[in-house]
Amino acid sequence: MFCASLFRHPLTWTWISYSTLPVPVISRNRAASLHFSLSANTPVSNDTSDNITQHSIRLDSLRALEWDKLCDSVASFARTSLGRQAIKAQLWSSNWTYEESLRLLDETNAAVEMHKHGGCSLDLSGVDLNLSYALRESRGQVHKLEKKLSQLMDTLVRNAKSGTSVLVVEIVDGRWCLKSEGDQLMDVKGLLLSSDTGIGSIIEPISAVPLNDELQQARASVAKAEEDVLFMLTEKVKMDFEDISKLIGCIIELDVVNARASYGLSFGGTCPNLILLEGCNSSIANVCLSGDQSEASHSKKNEWVLYLQNTHHPLLLQQYRENLENAKRDVKNAFNEVGRKLPGGNMSWKEKEVVDISLFKMKVEQLEQAHPVSVDFSISRRVQVLVITGPNTGGKTVCLKTIGLAAMMAKSGLHVLASESAQIPWFDSIFADIGDEQSLTQSLSTFSGHLRKISDIQSVSTSQSLVLLDEVGAGTNPLEGAALGMSLLESFAKSGAALTIATTHHGELKTLKYSNEVFENACMEFDEVNLKPTYKILWGVPGRSNAINIAERLGLPSSVVDDARELYGAGSAQIDEVITDMECIKKKYGDLLQEAQNNLTESKNLYEKLLLARRNIIEHGRRQRLRKVQEVAKAATTARSNLHQKGRELRASTIEYSPPSAIGRRQHAGINSNNRTTSGKKDLMGLHTSHISSTSDISQPQSEEPEFPTVGDTVYVSSFGKKATVLGVEPSKDEVIVRVGTIKLKLKFTDIMR
Repeated sequence: MFCASLFRHPLTWTWISYSTLPVPVISRNRAASLHFSLSANTPVSNDTSDNITQHSIRLDSLRALEWDKLCDSVASFARTSLGRQAIKAQLWSSNWTYEESLRLLDETNAAVEMHKHGGCSLDLSGVDLNLSYALRESRGQVHKLEKKLSQLMDTLVRNAKSGTSVLVVEIVDGRWCLKSEGDQLMDVKGLLLSSDTGIGSIIEPISAVPLNDELQQARASVAKAEEDVLFMLTEKVKMDFEDISKLIGCIIELDVVNARASYGLSFGGTCPNLILLEGCNSSIANVCLSGDQSEASHSKKNEWVLYLQNTHHPLLLQQYRENLENAKRDVKNAFNEVGRKLPGGNMSWKEKEVVDISLFKMKVEQLEQAHPVSVDFSISRRVQVLVITGPNTGGKTVCLKTIGLAAMMAKSGLHVLASESAQIPWFDSIFADIGDEQSLTQSLSTFSGHLRKISDIQSVSTSQSLVLLDEVGAGTNPLEGAALGMSLLESFAKSGAALTIATTHHGELKTLKYSNEVFENACMEFDEVNLKPTYKILWGVPGRSNAINIAERLGLPSSVVDDARELYGAGSAQIDEVITDMECIKKKYGDLLQEAQNNLTESKNLYEKLLLARRNIIEHGRRQRLRKVQEVAKAATTARSNLHQKGRELRASTIEYSPPSAIGRRQHAGINSNNRTTSGKKDLMGLHTSHISSTSDISQPQSEEPEFPTVGDTVYVSSFGKKATVLGVEPSKDEVIVRVGTIKLKLKFTDIMR
């Protein structure tokens, strides 16, 4: 029989088992082979066809890469205890097929997109133990009794006689008591529970005994009520156990996918393009690529079998972030502590700067500047063996682990910690010989331990395996070690693995590239000016020894340095000089390439700015033309309106003074043709005078025909007070077309004068 309790937390289902808890086992299709054990954190292999030795070698290799620490880091993002166990079991499973790895990446991408759009969480807080009346009453009784005991103890402490020992309240086995500090006796009657010289005594006051007894009974009632509620819940769970088991399985699946996505988002990971090395079109794996990736970037990436830019070692990046967060927390705590100790408990930021917390701030600044160095990996498709050389503590081993962890992360459905357009092959197995394999129990030296490990790896590696060898050929005579290392790498190139990456100090291994095209050289960059490694990889350039040059810069006598160079050999010195020239050429090429890329980027930006300026100029010209047209149209409308207004005013004034007939006006205009240069106002007065003097002749019929102006005549427009040229005459409409300046107008005969 078992009991279950649900606590209030999203995606949290904690089981409390009184005997045996049956754990639901998720099917391979539904739960992606999530096989886990509740009794141990060690992963359980579900591939019975694998040889035990091969499985052991795989696990040893993953431990050498510190895969267990990465699994713990990813599991910390799970929201349930079963989810944490399931994600560890999933990540430790190394038998994923290519299709399964793609499916895991698809799940991770879908979860990442959900997070970007707000995400969602499951709330499993549907059970409230306080719904039980008996439990609620029992808890209320416990609270009341504890409050009474607290008040009683405070009263006893305050009423204690001065001069006695200091009394403090203490709970012993659930009972409220008083404890004296020192050897002085307490002035309180009660039951002595304990007494030690120099420590003090503990007494349960007589007045508190009944309340303590009631408190014990109330707590027992609470425990009984809780047990009843849990029993009731257990009975309900047993009725739908199969459905609940399936629900738990689904929750674990979601929790596992959410943990993978949350890890990638937290550390800025990117979805890799996972490809097969043999018999696979790389476009199959392009489902993980973003749709807006440029074709140029895609074609460039297809030149490489492994393309990881700005790659970080996940554990180093995690350690850096944790150290930085701890340092910032220390600074914050120091500020709060200083503010608490000052009078008033508060102080301004400016005053806090005076306090000596420079050490904490300096630590934060140092950590911010000491960000882990990212590494670029670009391994061509023709390369099967990569030889990395460089000084000790230069970062060779970290590079090996970074590649191994990135390959395992991509295979397990995790995003790799690299920039966009990451591409990495799918490897069926990842084998690593890293670290000191010396064993006293098996009488193995360092050299023997490495040889046994490499021999085991060579026996189980396939054409789709990744092999990582650290310091190959080390631990023995340099000449023999170099010869053995060359032979081992050549054997891996022939039939051992899809890709082998080895680090070494033996210069002879650098010559393999010039006799076999599947080999490639790389070295860890070293700053000879500051005598420090830069932790960056120089691709295509073999490393060289810096010991003699470093000794010379450190002030070793010149005679000793010269003798060392002579003993080192002229041939070796010439090789180093050639390597130096190659490094200089490669550095210049890289600088020129970077400059060209910067110039290209700047040119593109300037071109975009020119296009934008051109569009702005065109748009500005269009707006200006439109504005001018609108202004002209508005001016014409205003002029036409003014003209009509003047005409109406003139007609109104003519009617007011009873103007003569049109024939009389034309005769009057003919009589006064010599006065056309006078002002409009004088003409109008003359018109009225002539009208008054000729009123006696109005009744007499006129026999003469009216005189119309002809085209080309000059007339006077009184409303404008200007001369106008006649452009056309329409006698039937009693209208004339004139031009005043640059404006054409159509006027009545009554609006003009000859």
